[in-house]
Amino acid sequence: MVRRIPKHLVRKGMFIESVECPDTEFSGRRFLVQSDDTLRAILATSATYALVNPQKSTVDIDGAAPSTLQAEERQRTIETVAQATQTLRGSFDAVRMGQLQVEALNPVADEISDRIEASPDIFLKVTRLKSKDKGTYVHSLAVSALMMRLARALGYAEDAMRELGVAGLLHDVGKLMVPNAILNKNGGLEAAERRVVRNHPEIGYRLLKEQGNVSEIILDICRYHHEALDGSGYPAGLKADRIGPEIRLATVCDVFEALTSTRPYKRPWTARDALNWMFDREQLFDKKMVIRLGGIFAD
Repeated sequence: MVRRIPKHLVRKGMFIESVECPDTEFSGRRFLVQSDDTLRAILATSATYALVNPQKSTVDIDGAAPSTLQAEERQRTIETVAQATQTLRGSFDAVRMGQLQVEALNPVADEISDRIEASPDIFLKVTRLKSKDKGTYVHSLAVSALMMRLARALGYAEDAMRELGVAGLLHDVGKLMVPNAILNKNGGLEAAERRVVRNHPEIGYRLLKEQGNVSEIILDICRYHHEALDGSGYPAGLKADRIGPEIRLATVCDVFEALTSTRPYKRPWTARDALNWMFDREQLFDKKMVIRLGGIFAD
């Protein structure tokens, strides 16, 4: 008997009878899912559901409850985040030594893009709780994934989307030079400590610039992701007409991830509360991007 399941629960080994979308979006019918490219193509459609034939699938579908599939997706996300965190830690160390190989981060971007495409809510929950020693790395992974998901919703090409993903991975590399005692402080920061933290975009930019192999978009996002449309941001106090769309995208994703995460000094906000708070501050954030980001978590 054919089963109708949400498209984000489709995985390799399932036999797809059809994807509930126009043929112009995805014309495949009666096939076995065998590659991540096929999964990405299904996720990119406007479909909500796909029809799966359990008898022709090579994985156990018949009788598996949606909660079981979600548990499997959560476990896969946990494993992906753990592996990506280890790789990103090595890349940050390489930046410190002037030996960053930017292209080595492309597979990391692809993997976390797959996971947030599969289930944004599960990805957000997995990355929400961060240990102190991995906080900056997991935050960067989450921001990267959000940036790629939002870029896809905005119609960016695959190569441009991946570049934004790498930019998200590296946007906080300047925090390498911020003492952990400040980053992980439970109480409010003193004025001198705030100045140290506010220096991290410029420090990160200089570290990446010295590598000699980092694109201008990645450099700009690292340097300006804390700017605000009204000029109240840092380090340059740029106003709206000088803040490009990629930086606006990065800022929205960075703040959303920070608001929805557990930090030493606060509890996590819900996605809805974070989006509403940002929407009400159009003087700071690009409202259109906040709306599109909200659409990702409204499904």
